[in-house]
Amino acid sequence: MTDLFKAAAEKRVQELVELLNHHRAAYYEGNTVLVSDAEYDQLLAELQLLESENPELITGDSPTQTVGGSANQAFAPVEHLEKMMSLDNVFSFEEFCAWAERGGSGPYLCELKIDGLAINLRYENGRLVSAATRGDGVVGEDVTANVLTIPSIPRQLLGVGHPSVVEIRGEIYFAVADFAKLNEGLVAEGKAPFANPRNSASGSLRQKDPKVTATRPLKMLVHGIGAWPEAPVRNQSELYEMLAGWGLPTSPRYRVVNSVDEVISYIEEFEKHRHDLEHEIDGVVVKLDNLAQQRELGFTSRAPRWAIAYKYAPEQVNTKLLDIRIGVGRTGRATPYAVLQPVKVAGSVVEFATLHNQEVVVAKGVLIGDTVVLRKAGDVIPEILGPVVELRTGSERAFVMPTNCPDCGGELAPSAEGDVDLRCQNSRSCPAQLRERVAYLGSRGVLDIEALGYVAACALTQPVEPSDSALHSEADLFNLTLEQLLPIRALVLDPDTGLPKLDADGKPKIVDFFKKKDGSPAEVAIKLLKNLEEAKTKPLWRILVALSIRHVGPVAARSLASHFGSLDRIFTADESELSKVDGVGSTLAQSIQEWISVDWHREIIEKWRAAGVQLETPGHLGPGAEAAGGGVFEGLSIVATGSLKNFTREQIEEAIITNGGKAASSVSKKTAFVVAGENAGSKLAKAEELGVEIITEEEFQLRLGQ
Repeated sequence: MTDLFKAAAEKRVQELVELLNHHRAAYYEGNTVLVSDAEYDQLLAELQLLESENPELITGDSPTQTVGGSANQAFAPVEHLEKMMSLDNVFSFEEFCAWAERGGSGPYLCELKIDGLAINLRYENGRLVSAATRGDGVVGEDVTANVLTIPSIPRQLLGVGHPSVVEIRGEIYFAVADFAKLNEGLVAEGKAPFANPRNSASGSLRQKDPKVTATRPLKMLVHGIGAWPEAPVRNQSELYEMLAGWGLPTSPRYRVVNSVDEVISYIEEFEKHRHDLEHEIDGVVVKLDNLAQQRELGFTSRAPRWAIAYKYAPEQVNTKLLDIRIGVGRTGRATPYAVLQPVKVAGSVVEFATLHNQEVVVAKGVLIGDTVVLRKAGDVIPEILGPVVELRTGSERAFVMPTNCPDCGGELAPSAEGDVDLRCQNSRSCPAQLRERVAYLGSRGVLDIEALGYVAACALTQPVEPSDSALHSEADLFNLTLEQLLPIRALVLDPDTGLPKLDADGKPKIVDFFKKKDGSPAEVAIKLLKNLEEAKTKPLWRILVALSIRHVGPVAARSLASHFGSLDRIFTADESELSKVDGVGSTLAQSIQEWISVDWHREIIEKWRAAGVQLETPGHLGPGAEAAGGGVFEGLSIVATGSLKNFTREQIEEAIITNGGKAASSVSKKTAFVVAGENAGSKLAKAEELGVEIITEEEFQLRLGQ
């Protein structure tokens, strides 16, 4: 039995070594991601466990014994003066604490783990003489000509007294904003976008023509040294200060701490703020700050014992694209979305991802059946970055955009010449559009009707059996009665796709939404009617947004409401009058006029008016006039950022606007002040940089007179 287990372990080790080396070659030499970081790490962890239990199975080509890939023959080989190592990883605080117990005690230097391409710069007497990729850790690729095009890397170090030779190690990367801009350009040219910033940095640096590299806004941050005989510093942090003095780009975010608890606090801090940074990170690197301690602990065959990488939960994974379907929104827009093999990413299981429109599907180059790269950063909607072409089997098929609405059968066509999006032309009676419009007007940013969430909107507009109790148009929303609500039985639909949710038996889930088992009204029914009554006196701009007029969002609606003061004045104004309003151009003005020209749209307004909905701003004196009362923030541009205790984002914006101010979304020199809550990010930093006044939520309330 023992022999059988031994044979199975040996076979599995051989499989893992071959598979991991294949993935590493694709990653380091081909700029291709065949598996996600998380999958690679799992395979490597399995190999490490098997080798630890069976050390006689360890071979020289095992990824646990070697570094990176190998040098590409397209570039001249460069032998590093000192081997470039990898880092071992931990994925939990328990694993980190175990590492800390094995190594020396603090102080520890904590720094961000940039997801980029490792680089080795060799300086002789202060002059850059070569630049090479990691390669296999011993020999890398000569990319000197390309590195010389990167502005942040000095050709000549500042100051005097430089060592005769020194190797500077760092990471070449793409800033998040630059990466997005690069991919936009590639898609516009009909080319496939890069899957992630790391691949784009690697591909950009390893261009055969340095002129191409020069067009890519690459950056670098230093994270250590290689060869440097008798470096005149005692600590890693002192080393960073010296390198910064030489003009080398070093991160301002490293921190020296004395305890494991402080390291954990640093890790948690940047996990919260990882999306506020200018570059992508996938974790934190922790090093012993003392160089003597580093030398004492030394290295394994592939990694230093005095450093460890704490890796965050993956935000990018590979999964199967099972199908591409169509979802129809409140303005009739038909949006392709991906049906995925369920996969956990960024802490949640993802089954669907938007694909925006048929041209995006083509630009991304994805086929149904592909293995695709999926990204979900924090709370951002899951996005497919592209296919892993190398894993295609030939069974994949192209997506074909349908010509008819999947919900009502209406024609899908562009609304105007040159419009990329296809829209269902049956806007009045398409059940998908009505459902989405009702759910939208109940949302927090529109009428803020708490009891009218997506599931309630589904129940109202799409009951299991056709009924006079159902809502056939948003025109009748404010006339709903308890008698109408109680009989409604409805499917529970998924808010991401509009598809029915299934019960434990795999059947569509059906509920009596507005009544209890004993037939009495459910709390949601009582609350809905109460919320609807309260919504009748919402500010005019919210009423305008609730009409789902194409292009009319909260910003434009506020400007229109402030200028005209009533719906009647807005809809009787001609195009030139509308276009004069701040933030309202000719396209939006035409959209308003087209909307009101439709008879059933006018019916919505008249029924809302008859139901007592307030369609004007009390005290407003007419076009161009301000509403009565002015306000304490009159004429001031104010930005709110971070998490607030007593306001939602919509509530503080409304408080600013109703008191005469402008709720701005970005900080500039014109900003009067910034209201900063907890975990305020880049907007707070921008305010500090520009010298804009920063106040707390409590100070804001005092200025409001609360």
